[in-house]
Amino acid sequence: MAEPLLSIKDLSVDFSTPGGLVHAVRQVSFDIAKGETLALVGESGSGKSVSALSVLQLLPYPVARHPGGSVLFEGEEMMGAAQDKLRAIRGNDIAIIFQEPMTSLNPLHTVEKQVNEVLFIHKGLSRDAARTRTLELLKLVGLADAEKRLSAFPHELSGGQRQRVMIAMALANEPKLLIADEPTTALDVTIQAQILELLRDLQAQFGMSMLFITHDLGIVQKMAQRVCVMNQGEIVETGPTQQIFDDPQHSYTQHLLAAEPSGAALQPAGDAPRIMHSENLKVWFPIKSGLMRRTTDHIRAVDGITVDVREGQTVGVVGESGSGKTTLGLALLRLISSDGPIEFEGKHLDVMHSKHLRPLRREMQIVFQDPYGSLSPRMSIAQIIEEGLKVHKIGDTPADRDLLIAQAMEEVGLDPASRHRYPHEFSGGQRQRVAIARAIVLKPKFIVLDEPTSALDRSVQAQIIDLLRELQAKHKLAYLFISHDLKVVRAISDQVIVMRNGKVVEQGPAAQIFDQPKEDYTKALMAAAFDLEAVGADGVIAT
Repeated sequence: MAEPLLSIKDLSVDFSTPGGLVHAVRQVSFDIAKGETLALVGESGSGKSVSALSVLQLLPYPVARHPGGSVLFEGEEMMGAAQDKLRAIRGNDIAIIFQEPMTSLNPLHTVEKQVNEVLFIHKGLSRDAARTRTLELLKLVGLADAEKRLSAFPHELSGGQRQRVMIAMALANEPKLLIADEPTTALDVTIQAQILELLRDLQAQFGMSMLFITHDLGIVQKMAQRVCVMNQGEIVETGPTQQIFDDPQHSYTQHLLAAEPSGAALQPAGDAPRIMHSENLKVWFPIKSGLMRRTTDHIRAVDGITVDVREGQTVGVVGESGSGKTTLGLALLRLISSDGPIEFEGKHLDVMHSKHLRPLRREMQIVFQDPYGSLSPRMSIAQIIEEGLKVHKIGDTPADRDLLIAQAMEEVGLDPASRHRYPHEFSGGQRQRVAIARAIVLKPKFIVLDEPTSALDRSVQAQIIDLLRELQAKHKLAYLFISHDLKVVRAISDQVIVMRNGKVVEQGPAAQIFDQPKEDYTKALMAAAFDLEAVGADGVIAT
């Protein structure tokens, strides 16, 4: 047997917290052979990323400590290695692609400067040589108009483009081991397919090994030769990928494999009243140029869309980032300016003064994508849910409002006794339940759900979808469900709108859109979501 490239034996990681010692990783062991892809899977908090960061000794000391274990890379011990040795290996022999490129890239530096930095440090290249190599790398990862992108800043790139820049940085020195930590979680299905195809091609080209960290088992099946399943800091099952999928032994692995969002969308009654309606809705953002800053063109974020949402109905809105999904939802709620009629229960919101619109806001709510970002870290859960009650003068006394808060928390499956805790003390799924409780405590009739499950693990996604269906059945809620995850949309939507570049590509009953899509773009989305092999590197269905 050849010596593995990476060998981890009995790795343990402890974190010192105000509440005591947390055993984040316990006695973890696995090997990665040269040229092999090993997937580390499990829910958030299972210890996947902590294990990966331990390879390069990147955990914060002294908060994080290694009470035991060994990390051998090419036979050399990384645990306790000198900083000079670690710096020589980091970004050179071992590289990392992080989950969220927008927070991993420096917002003040251009693409060229950030990729160059890796080449300067490890290769000692001149500025001209580094520029040439950077351009080669950007073309290698399939970044369109690579030469023009050299001077671009991260905020000027799409999510897929930023992830390609991160991959270019990671591959700059042709590493022997690439650690990919949830590299496609925040990406649309077509972009995700392109990035995975790119990683496979680059792995074959460079012969590198890969540690692929994810909670998406569909990706694991396409990418990895072997799988390690983690739960609560321990590896509970390991083996060849197909064996794990065909015959999982551990109950937790079985739970993960069965955790796909499922079930059918609720059907509105035949005479269900129309809650929200808009016809030929437009949201155009002006492009100004010249000394006088005159409007020379427009970005057509939403360009002539008609929407109908009835009581008890879910209308799903799907499409890639930048297609106008979120802009559509914000326009319907009159949170941004738009052109075109918007009717809420027959009331024309588009011509209504903000003073008269405010009482209606109680009946129109929104749940955002990132619950951690949308919940104030300085407010307790009770204060967060109570805020809307105070604004709309619901509940005569603090005791009345406290009762409403407790009822809302129980409805979303949270213990009311935890209402005096703060957002950082909850998991991602629990925080999203708080965001939903904040919306439903006002007894709304219409809720815009903007990517409410995209940041969550599959098993938690399934729980949130079940919760949303239960609340819809109980309160006859009308939902506009915005997502790029078609599996989730299929599980909850009665009608579907497919958007691209601000326009409707296809619109109709969910069964028709999913089972018999008519447009090529819709077919490409479906292929990317349900069969990644069917989509080529350019996002087009393979023939």
